[in-house]
Amino acid sequence: MTTNNHEVIFAIVDSGYAEEAMAVARENGARGGTILNARGVIREEAAAFFGITLHAEKEILMMVVEKTIRDQILNALYQQMDMAKKAKGIAFSLPVSDVAGLVPVETPKNSE
Repeated sequence: MTTNNHEVIFAIVDSGYAEEAMAVARENGARGGTILNARGVIREEAAAFFGITLHAEKEILMMVVEKTIRDQILNALYQQMDMAKKAKGIAFSLPVSDVAGLVPVETPKNSE
């Protein structure tokens, strides 16, 4: 299905922080995500430029979200996860042009 209404958010954090990042995202409207294990690699000069230190073990949290809540989730991840110090990570989003398998959220019907 072609879509202009979704984005994928990637939150790359030190190992052990992805579950906490998912909890923050859920509090801000995300319905779920996928956690991948990864290893970070970067030159020392680049790490100094970005002001972060890299640890080899990372986790990548991927979430497909509606565009309307993207900024809210990204801001919450940045502030609540203290990406520069505590989780030592980065969060960003990319557009999604096609998607398969998303189940629409059903709005509760009033029972009268």
